Amino acid sequence: MPESKQFFDFDAYSPAEIAAKAESVGVTKARMALLPMAMLGLLAGGFIGLGALYYTVVVSDAGLGFAASRVLGGLVFSLGLILVIVGGAELFTGNNMLAMAWADRKISAREVARNWVVVYVANAVGAIGFAAVVYWSNHGAFNGGAVAQSYLKIAAAKTALPFAEAFFKGVLCNLLVCLAVWLCMAGRSVTDKVLAIIFPISAFVAAGFEHSVANMYFISLGIFMSGSVDAAAGTNLATLNWSGFVSNLVPVTLGNIVGGSALVALVYHFIYRRGLRA
Repeated sequence: MPESKQFFDFDAYSPAEIAAKAESVGVTKARMALLPMAMLGLLAGGFIGLGALYYTVVVSDAGLGFAASRVLGGLVFSLGLILVIVGGAELFTGNNMLAMAWADRKISAREVARNWVVVYVANAVGAIGFAAVVYWSNHGAFNGGAVAQSYLKIAAAKTALPFAEAFFKGVLCNLLVCLAVWLCMAGRSVTDKVLAIIFPISAFVAAGFEHSVANMYFISLGIFMSGSVDAAAGTNLATLNWSGFVSNLVPVTLGNIVGGSALVALVYHFIYRRGLRA
């Protein structure tokens, strides 16, 4: 094999190659059998919960400054998407990239909707189920109870968000999540994929954007803890209930769809798939 060819084989995939790969992956995901799709969705809900748990331990440390806690918290939250991508799981927000295969008429709108509904529900069951296990483990007592107070503060703040703010934070969040997924497809090794995940994911977390599956974990755990843990001073729990859970998830989910499907998947489709055929 010529030296130049051998070197190229270890380079990242080009954006045009990523676009073709994303469409192929989208077709496979959309036509997956129901049982493995649902089981992989359960795993993803739990994986994102693990990242959120790791994040909460970091931000519960009052000794860290604002920027340090946000950036370090975002870094460790990246664990969730690393487990999804490298370990293998089906995550609703990442699957918004199926819009590429749909736009190229490789899959139908019905197949996209089937995947999104099944994976979203499975993610919710996985995230809420994991939150229940964390609650029963008394994890909130960690750091002298500061972890539980952090969960309550995070969950209460999320359920109190106005609709428009939650929507646009959802847009910005999944813009970064789907860019992370896109960059992962450029990599040829596990190391490539991990590095591709860390910066976009830590950026959305540090910026305080809203991720629907992470919120399934944060808010449900906050609700579980609200009856047994005293909130920190200044934390208003009035909206921390299942009605607040739904009120947050509706705009955040819609924002995630717009951010991932429209601003990433469709933009790259028009540039690298339709644009190349024009």
